[in-house]
Amino acid sequence: MIRQLLTHLRVVSVVSVALVALAVPTLTASTATAAPAVVNCQPQGSVSLAGGEYTLQNNEWNSSDPQCVTTTSGTAWTVSTANFNLSGGAPATYPSIYKGCHWGACTTNSGLPIQVSQLGSATSSWSTTQPATGAYDVAYDLWTNSAPTTGGQPNDSEIMIWINSRGGVGPFGSKTGTASVSGLNWDVWTGRQAAWNIVSYVLQGGSTSVTNLDVKGLINDSVQRGTTGPNAYLIDAEAGFEIWKGGQGLGTNSFSFNATQGTGTTPGRTGAITGVGSKCVDVAGASSANSTAVQLYDCNGTGAQQWTVGTDGTVRALGKCMDAASAGTANGTQIQLYDCNGTGAQQWSAGANNSLRNPSSGRCLDATGGSTANSTRLQLFDCSGAAGQQWHLPS
Repeated sequence: MIRQLLTHLRVVSVVSVALVALAVPTLTASTATAAPAVVNCQPQGSVSLAGGEYTLQNNEWNSSDPQCVTTTSGTAWTVSTANFNLSGGAPATYPSIYKGCHWGACTTNSGLPIQVSQLGSATSSWSTTQPATGAYDVAYDLWTNSAPTTGGQPNDSEIMIWINSRGGVGPFGSKTGTASVSGLNWDVWTGRQAAWNIVSYVLQGGSTSVTNLDVKGLINDSVQRGTTGPNAYLIDAEAGFEIWKGGQGLGTNSFSFNATQGTGTTPGRTGAITGVGSKCVDVAGASSANSTAVQLYDCNGTGAQQWTVGTDGTVRALGKCMDAASAGTANGTQIQLYDCNGTGAQQWSAGANNSLRNPSSGRCLDATGGSTANSTRLQLFDCSGAAGQQWHLPS
């Protein structure tokens, strides 16, 4: 159960994130009834919740100060004793609830592990109580590993999802971009530990709760950034509080995490698609919002230019599909990014002269006017073999 080797040197900054509740539809979290209230004060103690579906762990790994967690009912719990006083570096502790396998200790009927490329869905709802004092973050911690199980440190990636923080704490690594996933905007931080990658998605504006959060969308984004391997396995999902100062009163009112196996992000070849003028097929502004333009742009190696040419005929980036707008088939139909939906507007096949053909329309992916200028919009057009229709796909 020990959070082995975690030397997360979270950066202490001068900005703390405001507490705001997101206005999102209510989703009922796990309603299973827990046993009568349990208090656990062991640094690496754990309590089974909701009939074994979840585990609550103290996970105090960088301090010897007293910490206790108390369960209430279902998936609800609170940090009932804590008064840490660290000024920087790694957090003192990460009391958290998890589903799946954490360092070989597995919950029941979790559905995990699931290979990332075969992840059909992953959603979560989490309601928290956050005291107005202290220094802490409110964060998910998802782990992926090259093999389906491990009794030690996972070796692929750690995906943290910060829904809030207080006291000027910041993620490991450095800020390298932004993302729009699940209708929310995130700052993205990346870094590398000795044996695994770390990516942190920090919710802009902060919140005390999230409802039906599209965790799969964030995992997909991590794959596109090269942080998480598509062939790695999601082995568990944790949600809790990294604490530097204070901590007493932090709590979870309700929590649910559900992952299913399905077609998910279909296995395939991932990398840049280059075209006329040696420019790359690019998602405008690196935005994953529906209807974002797909264009030509200078190749820059970002996730906005990492495309998975799937075995199912889709071409995907940032967790969404290359799409003919409004299912159009006419010359000049613009190409955009859109939720994957299995329609003919999102089917592509390699054709003659290095073309990328949309079978539904019988037309080819085309750089408008054959232009090589940055921001040239891609469209459907009659296949002609012209330079503006020649594409080099990932190998």
